[in-house]
Amino acid sequence: MVSKLIFASAVIVTATTFFLFGAYCQHVDVLRNLQKVIQNDPYAFFMRSKLYDSFRFFGINEDEYEEPTRMQQIMKYGFPSMDDVRLYSDFVLSYDRRNRVAHWVYEHLTANCLRNNAGVRRRYAHYLPDMSVPSNFRTDTTDYSCSGFDRGHLAAAGNHKCQQMHCNETFYLTNIAPQVGRGFNRDAWNKLEIYIRELTERYNSVYVCTGPLYMPKEKPSNKYCVEYQVIGPKTIAVPTHFFKVITVESKLPGGSPYMEAYVMPNAPIDSDIDIRGFLSDIKVIERNSGLQFFKGIRRCEFFGTNFKTVHELYKTFQ
Repeated sequence: MVSKLIFASAVIVTATTFFLFGAYCQHVDVLRNLQKVIQNDPYAFFMRSKLYDSFRFFGINEDEYEEPTRMQQIMKYGFPSMDDVRLYSDFVLSYDRRNRVAHWVYEHLTANCLRNNAGVRRRYAHYLPDMSVPSNFRTDTTDYSCSGFDRGHLAAAGNHKCQQMHCNETFYLTNIAPQVGRGFNRDAWNKLEIYIRELTERYNSVYVCTGPLYMPKEKPSNKYCVEYQVIGPKTIAVPTHFFKVITVESKLPGGSPYMEAYVMPNAPIDSDIDIRGFLSDIKVIERNSGLQFFKGIRRCEFFGTNFKTVHELYKTFQ
């Protein structure tokens, strides 16, 4: 009788061991497959913490299976929104199908990719529609013809010189918005882009989020209203303003990142005006864009930025 109980117990233990081992192996295999999805799908990446929660049973550390991707590097500080997020080789954007321009474009700049690498030339790149955008919402170069506006880059071509493909993709029209040429795109906005590249050369790791704004304007009746022009057969919205949120990482171990936010009117700007006069409170950008920056990260962990109230900012742009 005792021998039968011992034999039965041994069978149960053996069966249980093999079952748990099989479940563990399947668990690990599913985790590896999930990681592949997370690396290529921004929505899965955004939800990864909840997805990983289902794999806590065996105490598996997902970091052992997580290989850093370019998307993870770029989106280190979180997604401002999750509307039609699109991955490119060296930047990430959220496309606004209604207005036919991006909600935001995120870049991670390093000094190495700002230098002129052999064979990478801007002249080899051409403005092209992104054929992955549904045709109803897809713009092409004819929408900008005779519009009076420049095809302005949100992720600047000069920021992406590591590979020719990186530079080429900045010319997709999903990364382009109508900008006033003289006095803005070719001047003040270009100065801001150069300033960001200078920060990158100095600190080596800079994150930039760029996008359009449609800001209210005060009317004589003391009421505010939002008005903007549209161009082309696809009625591309012409933003009233553009913003950049810049995060500079410290070279010191454990040092706090430094953040600046800028809002510029899409209009000719006097060349004598210092671009730092357009420093803004990031809350102004969030309020007018509907975006949320650094979600899940305490703002007090960031050092710097010049704050202006909404009233001061509106008054500046009148």
